[in-house]
Amino acid sequence: MSMKRIAPVPMRSNDVKTAIRATELKEMSPRTKARVAGVLYALEGTTAVFGQVYFRGKFLVPGNSSATASAILANETLFRLCCAAALLAVAFHLAYTVLFYGLFRPVNRTIALLAAVFGVVAGTLQASAVLFQLAALLVVGGGALAGFTGQQAQGLALLFLNLNAQAFNVYLIFFGFWLIPTGYLIARSTFMPRIIGVFLMLDGVGWATYLYPPLATSIYPVIAIVAACGEIPLLLWLLVFGVNAQRWNEQARTGRS
Repeated sequence: MSMKRIAPVPMRSNDVKTAIRATELKEMSPRTKARVAGVLYALEGTTAVFGQVYFRGKFLVPGNSSATASAILANETLFRLCCAAALLAVAFHLAYTVLFYGLFRPVNRTIALLAAVFGVVAGTLQASAVLFQLAALLVVGGGALAGFTGQQAQGLALLFLNLNAQAFNVYLIFFGFWLIPTGYLIARSTFMPRIIGVFLMLDGVGWATYLYPPLATSIYPVIAIVAACGEIPLLLWLLVFGVNAQRWNEQARTGRS
């Protein structure tokens, strides 16, 4: 008995379009994606401030290794909580970097990819700063470094916390490098207020001045004001309005055509 071959039925163009639409429906809508990015952006800022800025003021005593070590040992639980918060900041940072790339890819795919690369580098620098924090706790606690004297261990702890501060400053540079193309993408978009993008680009230039720390330190009040003018409106807009979904879809279709 011969077996008949059944020829495959070619998929019609309407079937292809239906499949594409079904896939698109499964994805997060642009407005939802923007709001989730806003939540992650807020969480990253909160945990980074607690895990790095507050941490530095609480534990790092410049030029005094003994006082630095004493502060770590006296507040070890708080020290570990700061490290955990700093690690969460890394996760939040990388997550919103991915979402921002998806949001602004329709505006300019190349520049959106460039911004994402800067965002990933910034997140990597955040993670390296946390490693220096943990190293300081390790040397003060002894254990693996039992061969060092107390004074040597204290000196190493101070060194690691100084390196933590330097790594975080370099992170701020790359955060600025992320803000500049992101601000440009917002300014060129049709689905978010362009003035936010202008302030974000200025904000990015401000953080980039940490390439020369004395300059950044001297003009820090200006950097902080410009940052507030750019980042607070961005955060509020993402959380409250997200993006204009209709205009986002129109720009996405224009970019694909």
